[in-house]
Amino acid sequence: MTIQRWEQQAQKGRDLLNNSVPKKWLAPTDQLPPVTQKNVLDFPRKSGLLTERELRITEQSATDLVSEMGKGNLTAEEVVVAFLKRSVLGHQLLNFATEFLADEAIARAKELDAFYQKSGRLIGPLHGVPISVKEHVGFKNKTCHTGYVAWVDRVMDEDAHLLQLLWKAGAVFHVRTNQPQALMHLCSENNITGKTYNPINRTLTPGGSSGGEGAALAFRCSPLGIGTDIGGSIRGPAAFCGGYGFKPTSGRNPMLGIHVAAAGQEDIHGVVGPMGPASIDDLELFQKAVIDQEPWEDETSLVPLPWKNATPKKDMTVAIMWDDGVVRPHPPVTRALRVAKEKLLAAGIKVVDWEPYKHSYGWDVISALYYPDAAGLQRQMLRTSGEPPLPLSDWAFSYGRPNPLTHHETWKLHCERDTFRDEYNALFKTRGVDFIISPNYPGVAAVMGESHYWNYTAIWNLLDVPAATIPSGLVVDAKLDALTDEDRKYVPRNEADEREWRKYEGPERYEGAPIALQVAGRHFKDEETLAAARLVEEVVRDGKKGPAV
Repeated sequence: MTIQRWEQQAQKGRDLLNNSVPKKWLAPTDQLPPVTQKNVLDFPRKSGLLTERELRITEQSATDLVSEMGKGNLTAEEVVVAFLKRSVLGHQLLNFATEFLADEAIARAKELDAFYQKSGRLIGPLHGVPISVKEHVGFKNKTCHTGYVAWVDRVMDEDAHLLQLLWKAGAVFHVRTNQPQALMHLCSENNITGKTYNPINRTLTPGGSSGGEGAALAFRCSPLGIGTDIGGSIRGPAAFCGGYGFKPTSGRNPMLGIHVAAAGQEDIHGVVGPMGPASIDDLELFQKAVIDQEPWEDETSLVPLPWKNATPKKDMTVAIMWDDGVVRPHPPVTRALRVAKEKLLAAGIKVVDWEPYKHSYGWDVISALYYPDAAGLQRQMLRTSGEPPLPLSDWAFSYGRPNPLTHHETWKLHCERDTFRDEYNALFKTRGVDFIISPNYPGVAAVMGESHYWNYTAIWNLLDVPAATIPSGLVVDAKLDALTDEDRKYVPRNEADEREWRKYEGPERYEGAPIALQVAGRHFKDEETLAAARLVEEVVRDGKKGPAV
């Protein structure tokens, strides 16, 4: 059988990954769980390959790790080694990594420990915190293929601006993570690294496009991760994997050195933001560490807006969006929204229902603006190497108009986008609502290959408002989430509604999956949105934090 040229190129990326794996920490293949085992979260503990101390380290939040290192109870080196060991096990089961940075990470940790020993203080707010990084965030002297075979040989000249700032804050980068072909799936599969799996249920996707991050964080391969988001690529994986994610308003976090095929696209701005397995506190730690360094001094597209402390207020008004008017959520998601409303009301927080406003129209606008050239650049990237498009790539490309937009058509869509933003903002004000709680997706984590509907997250990208994903503390339940007679009589309103509703054949398909909530705020109210998400979680989960599974 003849090996095609694109497959030879893709193999270079696989070789890079395989050569970077620290072999001494691999689990023997005969000790791995069977491929039929869905939930593999307990493997690090059951395998006996990590010490009890390493297990405790990898189960702590980033905030707590910094505190422990500041007290001298932990060293940066032992923290980094613990997460590296767990990452190797995680990759064997989930295929989430594109490259391990073990030697560099351990050397960096030793430097931090030497600094602490000499000075008696931490070098910065992220001292010694291992951070996993989505692959298309550029590293100096490292390849950056962005999920395209055509870019397997592309090497970066410098670190992304965000990485430079996190480094100054004391972070350690130990592993790079997988993303989908063309970066536009709510799944993570490409022709180089392959498919990434969800450790909670390996028949389900960890989401995308930051799905490598989602899987890694759920398995506790790092306490903080870097994702990017132009339609839900932080929040989807956070929701599917039972963690936390934050999409800031564009212009807050630095984007220089983050690589995409359509560089210079100004129609819908992608953003970069934090993801984590443990708490909102860690997302805020990340945001503050970055923005306190005033990144706008070097990246002039950023807004010179310092990070401020925001306290959650119980006198806020929260709206529940039960349905976006296009696609009905699955029973587990509706149950989580219902529980959230009941608990918030019981806590004395004002809760109202949110009538969705023109969400179908909003999708028409943003889907056209994703690909103003009819995905011409992305298709050309595939043709350059000869690699075949994956099914979800073809699905995403179909969102665009059949032919490239003219300048006038693009300008008209820009006007529609901006008018829609103003109209939606006015609704926040006239309805007296501070924050909206909504689904992240019609269901919980999607079955592999079935993640088609983005607009529960993409609507907030179109509006360019901050949004945070948090665990509800609930998981799919065989009894509580069974289809009722009323559910079975439901008549879908449109083709998308029918497609998504028919996927829910019952809770068995989604065994063990966590149920997430999304909290959206108003433009540039990033700090307030995180504070509101913290309060919502505190109330809904009775003070608990972290994953529910």
